Amino acid sequence: MQTAATAPAFSKSASSGMVWTGRILSGLVVLFLLLDGAMKLVPLQEVIDTVSQLGWPTDPVTWRVLGVLLIACALLYAYPRTSLIGAILITAYLGGAVATHARIGSPLFSHTLFGVYVGIIAWAGLWLRAPRLRALLPMMR
Repeated sequence: MQTAATAPAFSKSASSGMVWTGRILSGLVVLFLLLDGAMKLVPLQEVIDTVSQLGWPTDPVTWRVLGVLLIACALLYAYPRTSLIGAILITAYLGGAVATHARIGSPLFSHTLFGVYVGIIAWAGLWLRAPRLRALLPMMR
C-alpha cells in the first residue's frame, strides 16, 4: 500500500475539473479553427486582401483548399480517437502561419507568435483531456 510519501508525483487519472478544462480549451481551439477555415471557404474579400499583404496567392481555389484542410484538421482534433494526429496536423498548419508572419516581419507578439499561442492552447487542452497523452508526457508536480 502506498502512502502519501511514496505515491507517484503524478497520477494517470485526472480530476473532472482537469478533463473539463481540457475540453473547454480544445473546444475554443476547434471553434476558432472552424471559423478560420469557413472564412477561407467563402473566401471573403477581407481574407483575399489580407493574404495578398502576406505575399500569398489570391486565387480562391488556394484558399478553399486551405480552408478544407484546416476544417479537416480541426475535426480530427475534436474527435477523441484521432485527436493526436489532429493536434500534429494543426501544429504543422500553425507553423506555416508563424513562418509567413516571420518572413514579412509582422509584429512578434501579436502576429508572428499568435500561431504558437493557439498551438500551446491546443496541446494543453489535449493533454488535459487525454489520459494516454498524460501518461506519455508526464508533468512533475
